[in-house]
Amino acid sequence: MIGYTECECMIYDASSLKEKRAVLQRIMTRTRHKFNVTIAEMDYQDTWQRTSIGIAVISSSRVQVEKELQRVLSFIDSFPEIERTITKTEWF
Repeated sequence: MIGYTECECMIYDASSLKEKRAVLQRIMTRTRHKFNVTIAEMDYQDTWQRTSIGIAVISSSRVQVEKELQRVLSFIDSFPEIERTITKTEWF
């Protein structure tokens, strides 16, 4: 079972692409180290306050994938500098 979640997020305090990328890199690196997931910026690379993050998890059961994705989303929500606005999940 593969679970894929795409989150559109806002980084309100970013005043440049450089600041946005620094925030995203920190969040993505910490997420990769804490969880066994694939995470990447998917869209809005040239927009300085908006981003889209893709997260993929693979496991033998859908329940395990759902739990892991929920833990990752809660972890991302714990960062005060980023706010999730739209979250879509797909199953393969």
